[in-house]
Amino acid sequence: MLTLAHELGHGIHAYLARPQGIFQQGTPLTLAETASVFGETVTFGRLLDGVDDPGDRFPLLAENLEGQIATVFRQIAMNRFEDAVHTERRGVGELSVERFGELWLDSQRHMLGDGVEVTENYSTWWSYIPHFIHTPGYVYAYAYGQLLALSVYARYEAEGASFVPAYLDMLAAGGSKSPQALGRMVGVDLGDPTFWDGGLDIIERLLVDAEASARAAGLLA
Repeated sequence: MLTLAHELGHGIHAYLARPQGIFQQGTPLTLAETASVFGETVTFGRLLDGVDDPGDRFPLLAENLEGQIATVFRQIAMNRFEDAVHTERRGVGELSVERFGELWLDSQRHMLGDGVEVTENYSTWWSYIPHFIHTPGYVYAYAYGQLLALSVYARYEAEGASFVPAYLDMLAAGGSKSPQALGRMVGVDLGDPTFWDGGLDIIERLLVDAEASARAAGLLA
């Protein structure tokens, strides 16, 4: 159901933007996931509202958090790895496979901290990600798009039904405006760091709820 809500969000976005024509209907990469993540988040909230048993709530929350980690925090770590690789190549010269592995492990350990043991065997896992080769500099857009969509959803939580007309107008604008101008249509400033806190706050609330549900279900001491 969440996958359906996500993909229908893309469909609604494209449908509303169709009057923009073929050249301006498509959204910039930074906003391509706004409608899909928004729809998925609304649906997830409704699903969660109907589940009271902590043992049933915890798997839902845990799966959602896994997605947030993969889309936000892991993509940022991969972006830091990619930046480190290109920076060292320009400053030092060609990198060995071993050096690629060292930089990869550094980025992953920085992200995971003490929560997960990262072994040496993980040092080659950078090589399975095609974006690093085919579309350098791309992975940041996943984290950007996810946090943007969640932060826009936070505005919806705060404003309620009065937010909806401006939100639909933004979707209908497609890619006819810059990301900053599209953000202003729903009253947000993409250059304001506090705006982005809205998306991070939603992730933090999910974590707190997951921990509480795990304790209530006897899964966490």
